[in-house]
Amino acid sequence: MQRIQKHFSVDILSKIKEQILIWGNKHSMVAWLDSNENSKSTTEGFLAVQAISILKTDHKNAFDQLKTYINSIHDYAFGYLSYDLKNDVETLSSNNIDASEFPDLYFFQPEKLIEITKDGVLFRYPDYLQDEIETDWNEILQAKHIPCTKNSLTIKSRVDKNTYIKQVEKALQEIHLGEVYELNYCQEFYAENASIAPLETYFKLNSISTAPFASYLKLNDLFLLSGSPERFLKKHGETLLSEPIKGTAKRRTSPEKDIEQIKLLKNNTKEIAENIMIVDLVRNDLSHIAKKGSVKVNELCKIYTFKQVHQMISSITCNIKENIHAVDAIKACYPMGSMTGAPKIAAMNFIEELEASKRGIYSGAVGYFTPNQDFDFNVVIRSIVYNQTKKHVSFSVGSAITAKANPEKEYEECLLKAKAMREVLTQ
Repeated sequence: MQRIQKHFSVDILSKIKEQILIWGNKHSMVAWLDSNENSKSTTEGFLAVQAISILKTDHKNAFDQLKTYINSIHDYAFGYLSYDLKNDVETLSSNNIDASEFPDLYFFQPEKLIEITKDGVLFRYPDYLQDEIETDWNEILQAKHIPCTKNSLTIKSRVDKNTYIKQVEKALQEIHLGEVYELNYCQEFYAENASIAPLETYFKLNSISTAPFASYLKLNDLFLLSGSPERFLKKHGETLLSEPIKGTAKRRTSPEKDIEQIKLLKNNTKEIAENIMIVDLVRNDLSHIAKKGSVKVNELCKIYTFKQVHQMISSITCNIKENIHAVDAIKACYPMGSMTGAPKIAAMNFIEELEASKRGIYSGAVGYFTPNQDFDFNVVIRSIVYNQTKKHVSFSVGSAITAKANPEKEYEECLLKAKAMREVLTQ
């Protein structure tokens, strides 16, 4: 599909980003991706609104349907892959509580696409909408700041602390028996009969986390507000890049104590072991679609600092084999190792037994395809899920369980990861 391009220069990037999203939110179909000016991102941000076409499906043959869809549109596509597409990749099932009721896969071909670049704003509209570019730009410039609203939700836990600890102890038994080496065990927090202002709540969450892979999805009555710090998988030309996170430490207000936290995380043998296990898993996933000898670990257990936490991140790349479709590259690595465990299939089976909730979009991936079938997807963590019709709000958090895991400390790590979402929903 041919798109007309027009560029506008801007002075203050953060202000125009807010105005673009405020303007975009009047539409029923919205995908917003924001790098928060982080160097890891390919672009400063994207806004995609209104749908020329939509692919919405459950897990059955989902990746084949997505491949057909991407081949047919020859255009950009924005959307998400839920964690439960694992059931399309392997012979698995998802039978736990699903209160959010998001489809397993949802992509749309946007009618209006706006990219935020380092020096301005680039409109990419179909030629039949060329005359609307100036009008829309003027409306964006007039968009008014939305003040933060106070949410006062009552947050419940799907499992209490005692149950959480018992489940971690079960996981440790399986690990000691050698059934799995590591698995990511997650728990859900939720509010019923709840109403929030999604955009205002997203702005508040983003101001707290300023994450490099933040996203806001509005798919009619379904909303995702994400402060994700993690990239799942990116394709640029023949290069694939995965950047799994394993290892978390709390920020401290004192600079000296904050530096000490970095040192402690950097030398934490448990966190290092977790990270290396996932790096090995990612290397194995990529090896199935990579040119021989091209899988490389560019960064191993490097510490990155975010507003609320320090994170241990590794970086793995490869050159993709010829004739491997972009969707098949994603499928080969799905679901991401950082949210499953090792061995992956055994971990996913046991996760289904341990957890009380269907993960749905949580620990899935949000991102986009380009017309030449490059892509970039995050990992849906540090995120709020909202079904407006059902008035159901939830967020989930997890941690990697290994042989050295302490159930009490794992629970504390979950509460640390939940802090930002809980704050914006209760204060």
